[in-house]
Amino acid sequence: MKPLPHRLFCFTYTLKQWLITRFTLSGLGFLVFLGITAIIGIDTERTMAYQIFTFLLSILIIAIIYSFRFSDRIIVSRILPRFGTVGVKLQYSITVHNRTNKRQIGLKLRESFADPRPSWSKFKIFLRSYPRKHRFVSLSIMYYRWLKLVARQQKATTKTVNIPPIPPRSKVKVMVELDPSHRGIVRLTGVTIARPDPFGLFNACQNITLPQSFLILPKRYQVPPLQLPGTRKAQSGSISLASSVGDSEEFVGLRDYRPGDPLRKIHWKSWAKTDKPIVREEQEQFFVRHALILDTFQEAKYSEILEEAISVASSFACDFQTQESLLDLMFVANEAYCFTAGRGLGTTEQMLEILAGVTPCNDVAFESLISTVVNRISMVSGCICVLIAWDEERKKLIEYLQAASIPTLVLIISEENSSLDESELIGNNLMQFKLLKLGNIQEELLMING
Repeated sequence: MKPLPHRLFCFTYTLKQWLITRFTLSGLGFLVFLGITAIIGIDTERTMAYQIFTFLLSILIIAIIYSFRFSDRIIVSRILPRFGTVGVKLQYSITVHNRTNKRQIGLKLRESFADPRPSWSKFKIFLRSYPRKHRFVSLSIMYYRWLKLVARQQKATTKTVNIPPIPPRSKVKVMVELDPSHRGIVRLTGVTIARPDPFGLFNACQNITLPQSFLILPKRYQVPPLQLPGTRKAQSGSISLASSVGDSEEFVGLRDYRPGDPLRKIHWKSWAKTDKPIVREEQEQFFVRHALILDTFQEAKYSEILEEAISVASSFACDFQTQESLLDLMFVANEAYCFTAGRGLGTTEQMLEILAGVTPCNDVAFESLISTVVNRISMVSGCICVLIAWDEERKKLIEYLQAASIPTLVLIISEENSSLDESELIGNNLMQFKLLKLGNIQEELLMING
């Protein structure tokens, strides 16, 4: 059974949304004034305010009754963008088609999102993301946190849009502006067409089902040009690779078989023609390959530090020029992942899609990330590590990169009041440390020496 606070939060949120949808701005003011006259007019012998209350109530009842008549045939269609980005407002068009023989005026349009109200179990998990001393708080603070989780699940907000007059059997196009607030999938269930009554107080509403969704990419920061020192290294796969990574190398020519040559290099057609074994001679390709290592290891299901770490990783993923180099994104969720972009193997857009769906890792050891790095380190020319903490396990990863002489930029995301001091992070020619504190990340990123 759901506890009383959760049921109260759900009811309050639902009532608020109903009031915003059904009442105009004037209607909400009218409702407040109606409540004031009701309180003042309780004593009918000392004041005549009850007569004002009765008059206002009659107007409201007429306005509500008028809303029952709205059943006109209206069809809408929506053209959504493929992606949005947190913090960047986007616009898209909605076409409203009037299928009636009368002119439609004064209509308003409002997007309908999938129900963002969290379950009690999800809300409890969210509360655990706060420090233990801040978990047991007043009901008002709990509701504020509940609204934060609602916003996180809805992922975007939008405003009511006025629809211009629509002639009979015609259509108009309106532009809707949406403000993304969190990464992930935005799910739209339909639109609400509202028409106010003649008094301009209460909206008659028509809900039109139109389910669609699109992806919100992580927030991105401006980052300085970054040139990690390092040399080109031999890579498995030729320059002309288009869609997969294999062990093939750049073809040079044919030669006679030598003892020890692998069977996979035998050129069978030439062997059939010459009646002696012939092998393909290939040359390894040398080019730059960087690693972008993202730390996702935390116990909580959600934290602002992890969200910022994903944003920082997305910023560097967009900044890297992958036409002449490769970029490996490495992180661990329920298992270890390594996604390669550049030279036709993948695009920055695909990498951002992956980052938009990253979840925290709380049931796998940090060693799994180190193992992923070890398996790739021989091909890597340079590395960027985005860490969400600084402890012995993470020091071990950095020490391994240092021992392998891999030029590395280490970015550590921390709370504003963190006791960790950047002076404690001593780098060298190949190792650069930078502490990024919440609330000041953009400014500190621009201070990185490329």
